[in-house]
Amino acid sequence: MKTVDSEIKIVAGRSNPDIARKIAHATHRELSEVTIRNFSDGEIWVKYEENVRGVDLYIVQSTYAPADNLLELLMLIDAAKRASAKRITAVIPYFGYARQDRKDQPRVAITAKLVANLLVEAGANRVVTMDLHTPQLQGFFDIPLDHLYASTVTVSILKALGLQNLAVASPDVGGVKTARAYAKMLGDADLVVVDKRRPKHNVAEVMNIIGEVQGKNIIIIDDLIDTGSTFVLCAESLKKAGAETIIGVCTHPVFSGEAIDRIANSEALTKLYVTDSIPLRVQNPKIEVISVAGLFAEAIIRTHENQSISSLFEKVQS
Repeated sequence: MKTVDSEIKIVAGRSNPDIARKIAHATHRELSEVTIRNFSDGEIWVKYEENVRGVDLYIVQSTYAPADNLLELLMLIDAAKRASAKRITAVIPYFGYARQDRKDQPRVAITAKLVANLLVEAGANRVVTMDLHTPQLQGFFDIPLDHLYASTVTVSILKALGLQNLAVASPDVGGVKTARAYAKMLGDADLVVVDKRRPKHNVAEVMNIIGEVQGKNIIIIDDLIDTGSTFVLCAESLKKAGAETIIGVCTHPVFSGEAIDRIANSEALTKLYVTDSIPLRVQNPKIEVISVAGLFAEAIIRTHENQSISSLFEKVQS
């Protein structure tokens, strides 16, 4: 990877400083200095400690809960705009509120669209993110958005496992397209779909397994794991149906509530690979973190040099 010129500056919010440091180092530079603190009443205060006038600025911040992470990002964008940064790119490894993308019942907010509007209004000129809950969210933005795929990194690791008689499973109907893409990338593996009913938020009940499972090694693919109930229930159902080794791949480890305990205690699930788009609060030997910092670093360099971003993953996704 070649060194970029001095016009690029990369700063980090407080939600995921580790991946921000890795991204900066992969571009052969250090994070630019920014001060972020909370007043005694909880209000956030941000300040750039070095000149950003006329620079190509990249702000790295995942927007998982609490909402302070989102507000912090908006404030960093606003401060950069007022400091006359030439271009401001919000690098959001995990785009929070993406699941609130439609009116699935009366009198609810379409919060994903609201967040997109807030980013634009704050002054962002571009967004770089990864594995949105639904790719259609790109249409919510009135500025350019680069949508990266974790599969660019994870597929090679899965191939190295050398699993035979392989099938790729989606834990719900909405993830079929992603599961099918993984199945193709893994040598035209079989496709399995777990059809479920969700009686209320964060509660899932498996109904049917579509596809051949008996004697198969299964890789379950999902964009995120929240409470873990759906993912673990999917693994257990596949195991009961005769699956052999079951491995999980999840881009965004939200892991709320008892998610980590559910995963650790699941006898059906052998291993779970996640990315560092969200930092893990608790380490567990069953969960292995794959860094996507290099992918974001390459996207930043290509953006700065006005090169193609799609070429990063078109070979993997084709």
